[in-house]
Amino acid sequence: MNAPLLATQLKEKALAMGFVVAGIGRVDQPAAVPARTAALERWLRAGHQASLGWMADPRRRHINSLLPGVRSLLAVGLNYWTGQQQRPGVLSIARYGWGRDYHRTIDRRLRAIGRWLSRQQPHCRWRACVDSAPLMDKAWAEAAGIGWIGKHSNLIHPRHGSWLLLGHLLTTLELPADVPQAPLCGRCRRCLQVCPTGAIPEPFVVDSRACIAFHTIENRNPALPPEVAKGLRGWIAGCDLCQQVCPWNRTVTPTADPERQPADWMLTASPEHLLSWDDDTWDKKLRGSALRRIKPWMWRRNVHTAVNGQP
Repeated sequence: MNAPLLATQLKEKALAMGFVVAGIGRVDQPAAVPARTAALERWLRAGHQASLGWMADPRRRHINSLLPGVRSLLAVGLNYWTGQQQRPGVLSIARYGWGRDYHRTIDRRLRAIGRWLSRQQPHCRWRACVDSAPLMDKAWAEAAGIGWIGKHSNLIHPRHGSWLLLGHLLTTLELPADVPQAPLCGRCRRCLQVCPTGAIPEPFVVDSRACIAFHTIENRNPALPPEVAKGLRGWIAGCDLCQQVCPWNRTVTPTADPERQPADWMLTASPEHLLSWDDDTWDKKLRGSALRRIKPWMWRRNVHTAVNGQP
């Protein structure tokens, strides 16, 4: 099978597996990746990673360390906009956590594509990567032509907006690359202006030390910082404010993917109900969810803080 045909079929397989966008990037033609790598270095030097020590993993700057001999990659995006809304009075949960753990969903589907690729090219090697791998996933997705990195640091597709969960299939095959998309944020600054804690101090820079998503998911301290507590605005697990105001998200088509649909309690549970959870209830409600990263005591901390507006 020739390389152009194989690249086309790989992308068709990805779309058939439920991904809404797919593109091919070449390691020797990385488009803006060097600039994104330099931006990562500046971000780390500024301390914007807070306690996210794994962001400094040197493998993140060297894709060959993840798969020796890698020459190309398939980048995919999974739509997670469901169109459903949480009821008034319900504390807010970021949409990435509404369905089943996306790491498992994307990894399973990419591995199925990888096994198909092995049947076509038995001597090739491949590796499936989700955002838990030390890969500059948004930079490589941008290089593969499935969107551009917006000022809120999320990848934006002109039709599917920024409600995309990313995955990559690295391969040792040399495949023709797709053309990167031109960035189309223009002069818009809505994502910077909406953040209640000032976590986006300048375009393309998110300061974890002020970010609601970081503090509700990753902060292991008994209490959240006072300035973050005051700005929670009801968020207890992540934050979608910068995406909610993005003009490119106005006309996104809701996904029918059953693995992205929210559990009923996420749309209806009151603060009182959430505070009544013991550890066993947490385990049952969040089984198979990416939100399990928020441990039971953190969950209660977040709810208390969101209700009271202070640590």
